[in-house]
Amino acid sequence: MSRAVAGPEIERLIQLLARVPGLGPRSARRAALHLIKKREALMAPLAGAMGEALARIETCRVCGNIDVRNPCTVCTDPTRDASLLVVVADVADLWALERSGALNARYHVLGGTLSPLDGVGPDDLNLESLARRAAEPGVSEVLLALGATVDGQTTAHYITDLLRESGVKVTRLAHGVPVGGELDYLDEGTLAAAFRARSTF
Repeated sequence: MSRAVAGPEIERLIQLLARVPGLGPRSARRAALHLIKKREALMAPLAGAMGEALARIETCRVCGNIDVRNPCTVCTDPTRDASLLVVVADVADLWALERSGALNARYHVLGGTLSPLDGVGPDDLNLESLARRAAEPGVSEVLLALGATVDGQTTAHYITDLLRESGVKVTRLAHGVPVGGELDYLDEGTLAAAFRARSTF
């Protein structure tokens, strides 16, 4: 067992940083050291920003995004295409789609995907509010931007059944060969999906 090399406050900082996705114990130690060395330039402003965010961030009552406004910036943007509702599992997915700049639509965050093994059922997701929003006048398409995992596909099928009577068109993201991808490195499932979704060139 390794000995502590710093006081409990620094050890706590390291333990908390290690909980951040993408940071393990060693990376957290390096990050903590960097923050401590740059106390004035990084640590103090970061602590201030985190305190401010903690006090002001809310979950949007319309779509489930997180923001300092409620409804959020996306929901209050009048330039968005109100006819297209993009369904994502998590806020991280919404932000990733926004970074791509490929869409100018409205979103709906489910808060996860159906996962019977993890005890996540339909009542644990924002499905009821999705059905209400899909039935709103002006919504003509619901795009399921869910992962190509078993849980993502199970959720997509459930939503398709849920919205069947609403008359709205339900679509999903294409699956297949990624841009810049080499065929030799792709798994069989991705190749099969790419063949099924082939289009005229």
